[in-house]
Amino acid sequence: MLQHKGWRVNAKRVAPIWRREGLKVLSKQAKRGCLWLNDGSCVRLRPEYPNHIWSHDFVEDRTHDGRKYRMLNIIDEFSRECLAIRISRKLKPTDVIDALSDLFILRGIPTYIRSDNGPEFIAHNLRNWLSAMGAKTDYIMPGSPWENGYCESFNSKLRDELLNGEIFYTLKEAKIVIEDWRRHYKTIRPHSSLRYQPPAPEVLQWPAGQLQPASPATPALASNPIIN
Repeated sequence: MLQHKGWRVNAKRVAPIWRREGLKVLSKQAKRGCLWLNDGSCVRLRPEYPNHIWSHDFVEDRTHDGRKYRMLNIIDEFSRECLAIRISRKLKPTDVIDALSDLFILRGIPTYIRSDNGPEFIAHNLRNWLSAMGAKTDYIMPGSPWENGYCESFNSKLRDELLNGEIFYTLKEAKIVIEDWRRHYKTIRPHSSLRYQPPAPEVLQWPAGQLQPASPATPALASNPIIN
């Protein structure tokens, strides 16, 4: 983000400042091979284009009074875009259907939807509804959260960059701040797997009222006819 603003810096210069200020500095992780299923049968399904695979998962946190609230995070695995974060004290299968139906209207129906085997995701009404919509389910193996790595990575960023540093006194405050962070993550925050570009950067359009008509390319030709 500093480089995008014109600063001539790199990670070697920024990391010591982070350490000095007591901020978390991520360490380099060794590259891993393809992730196989627990039974060693095949490699997990990989996203190949936008709207190919969506994944969703729950994240829990508490407001200042100690009351728990839940977040339903829905992402597009190919573009890394966070499509929605639904927040409520309790989230049921009907709430999952409601959140997905809004996205289906806006973005179309994905080919697959990946999730764990939580009771909200394997409920009969949700599975029947997805089948009627034409979306296939791709459940991960029980006890294997790494098979839903795209959503787990997003959940980790949400907690590290926002939840661990904020105290929400009301549920409404949590909804406003988290939605603001989601838009920042979607349109501004650079993503390493996207060559440090945001998943869905905003496109600025020139106001229609300020558009000026183009002037003729050769105005002199009309007033000065060519004489052979």
